[in-house]
Amino acid sequence: MHICRAARFATTFKCVWVAAIGACVAVAAVGQSASSPKPPGQLVDLGGHKLHVSCTGHGTPTVVVENGLGDFSFDWILVQANVATFTRICSYDRAGYAWSDPGPKPRTFAQLNLELRDALAKVGERGPFVLVGHSFGGPVVRNFAVTYPHEVGGLVLVDAAFEGQRVGIGGKATMRLGDGAKGRSIPPPHENMTESDKPAAHANPNSEQPQALDSMYKVLPPEQQNLQLWAQAMPEMEDAENSQREWSGEYFSKWLATPQTGKFGATPLIVLSRAEGGYDNDLDVPAVQLEKERKEGQAKLAQLSSNSKQIMVHSGHNMELEAPAEVSAAIRQVVEAVRRHGKL
Repeated sequence: MHICRAARFATTFKCVWVAAIGACVAVAAVGQSASSPKPPGQLVDLGGHKLHVSCTGHGTPTVVVENGLGDFSFDWILVQANVATFTRICSYDRAGYAWSDPGPKPRTFAQLNLELRDALAKVGERGPFVLVGHSFGGPVVRNFAVTYPHEVGGLVLVDAAFEGQRVGIGGKATMRLGDGAKGRSIPPPHENMTESDKPAAHANPNSEQPQALDSMYKVLPPEQQNLQLWAQAMPEMEDAENSQREWSGEYFSKWLATPQTGKFGATPLIVLSRAEGGYDNDLDVPAVQLEKERKEGQAKLAQLSSNSKQIMVHSGHNMELEAPAEVSAAIRQVVEAVRRHGKL
């Protein structure tokens, strides 16, 4: 299982984790579309770049979704519609994704956290929030909770990436998340754009745009399926994701070196994990070992809080599409625990 979404477009997209630059390589790179569809939410000016934030529903606490790599705010439309019936929920697109402008670099967890926090404040959303982190978004919200603990009331980790998780890096080779770190200090985040923050050049703008979506997107309304094709064609996303992967290793390395048990105290936490990893024996590590490591890593995520629960879900990695009812139910449990200041 790769952290980046596999087979997003039928036969056109291949994800690999490259230790040196963390590049997710599109077999057929695509150019930016001539016109952008209307965003469902607001474009929030953070001082030189705008972030797309879409909030619906009423009530507190507000739920905030952090996407996985290559994912977008509208991927969560099924979950967002459910959650909006019992509280407020905000999804957003990280800088460089869909309607959001490219943001300052490097794209560290701290940078992502600052931008999200500032955007929520500018649209009038107030914490403490229930943070939902899917895949790569899992460690991002973990860092948010450590950086801004008083603004986090609860967390839901949706098949989240974890330190030490083994991922493919091309061919049969694998590496553990954190092993490729260079020991660099995390630079302080900033909102002002500089010349060096502009996206790098992109390859082959004349490549054909893929037309066939992976079957898992068929659960989305036609409008959101079309948005998938449009958003994946945005060339800025590749530059943002390269920087995100490159710097994520520094965090994973630090977490591997420091005990994380109890990091969130008694903050309500639900960890949603796939019941089966679905590995094949096509990597340099046997499938049985990959499955053992995955289950151990997911169980350790539940140990981040003394007020936690792990739920096994019979689903693939993209639970927001494949098991939206289960994801919504987990969010509701955490929301209710925050409301009553109690145990899950």
